Amino acid sequence: MKTVFFSMTALLISYYFLGVHMYTYLGLVICFVLWAKMIFHAENGLSDGFGRAVLITGCDSGFGHHLAKKLDCMGFTVFAGCLCPEGPGAQSLVEEGSDRMKVLQLDVTKDEDISLAKDFVQANLPEKGLYAVVNNAGISDWGETEWSTAKDFQKMADINLFGAIRVTIPFLSLVRASKGRMVYVSSIFSFFNCLNMGAYTVSKRGLEAFADCLRVEMASFGVKVSIIQPGNFGIATNILPKKTPQDIWDEFDYVRKLTFNQKYIEMVCEYFHSLCTSGFKDCSMVINAMVQALTAPKPRTRYLVVSWTDMFFFYICPFLPTCITDSVFHVSSIYYKRKVMLYS
Repeated sequence: MKTVFFSMTALLISYYFLGVHMYTYLGLVICFVLWAKMIFHAENGLSDGFGRAVLITGCDSGFGHHLAKKLDCMGFTVFAGCLCPEGPGAQSLVEEGSDRMKVLQLDVTKDEDISLAKDFVQANLPEKGLYAVVNNAGISDWGETEWSTAKDFQKMADINLFGAIRVTIPFLSLVRASKGRMVYVSSIFSFFNCLNMGAYTVSKRGLEAFADCLRVEMASFGVKVSIIQPGNFGIATNILPKKTPQDIWDEFDYVRKLTFNQKYIEMVCEYFHSLCTSGFKDCSMVINAMVQALTAPKPRTRYLVVSWTDMFFFYICPFLPTCITDSVFHVSSIYYKRKVMLYS
């Protein structure tokens, strides 16, 4: 996607400067088409995964569940780590998958689960070994920093950040032996500072820092590290937070009840619910990005998976001055209403 974006930009700029020199412009078009075609063929990569294994965390539902099914169809031996291996999501993988589908208990917050998972993986590896680990397990939540406790931040980081670290370290030697891939599922909130998403953003920004450092280290061993940055896929993954305005209000002490209007809490809950339910209804875009990260000979370091209308903004967002990115919230309706309703 990035290649197409920059190619089109280059063509438009060249047309602007070349003006009436249409023959030159036509020659450039042909060169760009041939170049794009060459890149397309170069990115075909693995056509199947027979003899290779992939470990995926968080396969009970969402991205992990769909990726497990996709890779199974491609011939990979899939080790699908599930929080509840007896649950409906895990059982559907067993029932609908091939004999290469291996469902195992894997709570990324428990060292014992990870140790047992490694033993199981090693005992059931196909001939080409463990090709990749997809660190997908994660949780999502929202709430202003003052509504949260240190434990809320710890819980989010324990799964989204330290869960990936716990899984990565013991499995690295197996992936290194096959010169394979490490994939991490992050979010646009890893670089886009959003109101009410503090704990989630902290965990995902930390995850990306870890993956970036790992990528530099693993380059010497031929292991490629990619980060997936999905946009709004809340309804597609069915991981919408279930808390109510009353749940939040009941946790407030006297000082916070004086500061935050109860009607504001209700408004924020409605806003986030409508925002989550307005996103992508299926996760095929994310699954396709994951598959490319696993199969392309030269995978990208980051896959930004958002709508075409959001693509331009999120590509340039990390390079904009903080004052500009922060000002985005000043023009939003919820930010204005928040200022009016505080202390009221």
